[in-house]
Amino acid sequence: MTREPAAIQPPVAYLPCKLDDEDEVDEILMVQMADGAVALMGYTALDRFMACCGDAHPWVLYQTADLADLKAVKPYDAAYLDIPLPPQMRLMSSDGGS
Repeated sequence: MTREPAAIQPPVAYLPCKLDDEDEVDEILMVQMADGAVALMGYTALDRFMACCGDAHPWVLYQTADLADLKAVKPYDAAYLDIPLPPQMRLMSSDGGS
């Protein structure tokens, strides 16, 4: 019996989010791809998150085992790790926002 290699997933991922007026998580941000697909962007370490999303971007730490629950509430077509957010979505404190 031949087995497919298991996909290696980190135990947690930093997800870009939007905060409400009380600084609570309002929504997990997703990226609309050119083909219309929706992508969840996750980051395996905080320094990678900051490099890819900006140093002022809010984030939430999610257990990867719980991502199916997120997908049930806010569907997405694909999930990517450690890929830079589009520049217009990044928040930088050093320049007051991008």
